[in-house]
Amino acid sequence: MSGILEPLAGTVPAVWEKLDDRFDGIRGDHHLERLWTGGRWLEGPAYSPAGRYLVWSDIPNDRILRWDETSYQVSVFRQPAGYTNGHTLDQQGRLVSCEHGNRRVTRTEHTGQVTVLADRHEGNRLNSPNDVVVQRDGSVWFTDPAYGIDNDLEGYQAEIETGGCHVYRIAPDGVLTRVADDFDRPNGLAFSPDESLLYITDTERATMRVFTVDGDRISGGELFAECGNGAFDGIRVDTAGRVWASAADGVHVYHPDGTLLGKLLVPEVVSNLTFGGPKRNRLFITATTSVYSLYTTVNGAAPPYAAHV
Repeated sequence: MSGILEPLAGTVPAVWEKLDDRFDGIRGDHHLERLWTGGRWLEGPAYSPAGRYLVWSDIPNDRILRWDETSYQVSVFRQPAGYTNGHTLDQQGRLVSCEHGNRRVTRTEHTGQVTVLADRHEGNRLNSPNDVVVQRDGSVWFTDPAYGIDNDLEGYQAEIETGGCHVYRIAPDGVLTRVADDFDRPNGLAFSPDESLLYITDTERATMRVFTVDGDRISGGELFAECGNGAFDGIRVDTAGRVWASAADGVHVYHPDGTLLGKLLVPEVVSNLTFGGPKRNRLFITATTSVYSLYTTVNGAAPPYAAHV
């Protein structure tokens, strides 16, 4: 790491908008902390409980940034970074990343070495892997829209080789399979707490669908929600199975039955979010140029490295 970047000290009001009585009790701090600002398009927050830090991507600037929870300092974690987008942690706490520029999914080992998990399907280069989640069995699921090859802003302009924008699964033994091929631009994805359901957003259609998970396959794909402001990007799930989704006006919170319960309004367009902190009750939000956080009255669903679900 190098290049200390001073965070912007400051807060903005945390505005919670209730749309359903079941939103009662879902609140948190009265302010959003702006942990840092100065990016071009921030994405892919992932929290490391062992290191007590948050990493995220500043895609057009081709860098991964790191915020230290103990000092509030922000520094460059990796640059160049392959125009990374989404990140997550696997069962061993290793960083798994989607790289637009290199058109691949990678894992950063504890030694710092970068291991390629997938870069081709049936001999064809992936488009630009976007977001990624890891199951407790070690399988890696990711979306592969074409934002990183549409132009040179977030990667390198190129042609689609895979026949479209799809969703893939990397088995624990490394075998890559296509699990869904009926999306325009698949983007964010998240499992329900028991991993029986998989939610996937389609940014082009501004929709979110829900699939039933059966081992290495998914079925169903019914419409779960339509975004009422902008388009869905990243999503996360809390311990009660509610889906927290990014939108143009902030974070939208959905009941497992698909009802929009309420919103947390944010002053910039939200791209992604994650739960972190020792109790997974601190919400981290990447929103256009800034990273925000606040403590909430809910807890994020247990990640694959957690000892208990």
